[in-house]
Amino acid sequence: MNKKLVFWSIVVALGGFLFGFDTAVISGAEQKIQQVWRLSDILHGQAIAIALYGTVIGALFGGIPAEKYGRKKILFLIGFLYLISSAGSALADNVYSFMFFRLIGGLGVGASSVVAPMYISEIAPAKTRGRFVATFQFNIVFGILVAYFSNYLLQNIGEDSWRWMLGIMTIPSLIYVALLFFVPESPRWLIVHKGDFENSRKTLEVSDPEGVDEAIRAIHESIDEEKQKETLSTFLSGKFNVPILMAFLIAMLNQLSGINAIIYFAPRVFELAGIEKGAAFLQSAGIGLVNMVFTLLGVSLIDRFGRKKLMLIGSLGYILSLGLIAAAFHFEYSSGMIVPLLVFLFIASHAIGQGAVIWVFISEIFPNGVRSYGQSLGCTTHWVLAAIITSIFPFLANRFGPAPLFFFFAVMMVGQLIWVVFRMPETKGTSLEQLEKKFIMH
Repeated sequence: MNKKLVFWSIVVALGGFLFGFDTAVISGAEQKIQQVWRLSDILHGQAIAIALYGTVIGALFGGIPAEKYGRKKILFLIGFLYLISSAGSALADNVYSFMFFRLIGGLGVGASSVVAPMYISEIAPAKTRGRFVATFQFNIVFGILVAYFSNYLLQNIGEDSWRWMLGIMTIPSLIYVALLFFVPESPRWLIVHKGDFENSRKTLEVSDPEGVDEAIRAIHESIDEEKQKETLSTFLSGKFNVPILMAFLIAMLNQLSGINAIIYFAPRVFELAGIEKGAAFLQSAGIGLVNMVFTLLGVSLIDRFGRKKLMLIGSLGYILSLGLIAAAFHFEYSSGMIVPLLVFLFIASHAIGQGAVIWVFISEIFPNGVRSYGQSLGCTTHWVLAAIITSIFPFLANRFGPAPLFFFFAVMMVGQLIWVVFRMPETKGTSLEQLEKKFIMH
């Protein structure tokens, strides 16, 4: 393994750790926040979902400054957004200031989901690109695990335990910002936007020493006069319809699995199954552990099995686990360990399938000149649906009960299986420039 490439990828992927921590940490604080500020179900749902509205904005617009100013500068900005959000949320004295700081954190999460996978895909060799980009997903689930475990340890330290849960994220945020000083700019961005072949070659000689000449030649061939002028209007002209549709579908189906509802409201789901509060927090930490173990498995297999095969395995696991969870709640067999075990199966299915594949796949299917637009489109789709589902989940769970919700998610995953079997292409082991020729309509 190339040590510098591993270091660069891990540092940039630490944005994923903060992404995961920020996403999951709220599950330990959300019920206390509702009590402290006496929030209605509707306002409570908005207070929790506000971060996701921020992710929508961050995902929608994060690619634009990354295209103009470079990937590295925007990664720095993301780190500062995480830092401000974690400190501000912990110190908030009313629900509206809390929502403001959570919105800022959401901007960081959304922008990170665009810029970090894009950066890693642009420095990694084709044969190991899947594994390196998937380190972003591994860091997300590692962040989720640490957040759940941190919540478990902090839950009984006093009335303000929820503030400590949120505030502790300032530490990894500072570490992330400091480490970014040691990361170079994306070589593909340097060539496409600055014509800087010298510094690009220096980076590629480290990250891909065997293929540096071929990579530079392929990048050069992909940026003729017409392609250098590609803008948002040409991105939407119809030329890129194939990758646009693929990015939209994989992002939409990711959220229609119900993954964010489980991550955000894990303790609440377990309490609906009759598990007492302390044990529910511990079971939530179990979600984080299962997620990390199976994400590691997905990362190790993604360049060997390919993206499509992992999606097939994950889809079948989704259908089985979600269908059985719906049945357990419907027939009132949800007591004991039945629901936690089925939730663990659901998380394992997500981790080895969609979790391992989504950020890799979206970062691969767009050409160099419009990758930031494509990444923004896929991530925005992902976060719009995440925000909607998270906003309405507490209300729907209280109104209809969990059984219909999990049945709906299971039906959606049948749709994903059909798409994967009949329409999803394989992208493993193919250079970004070769994929461009395959998917773009000329």
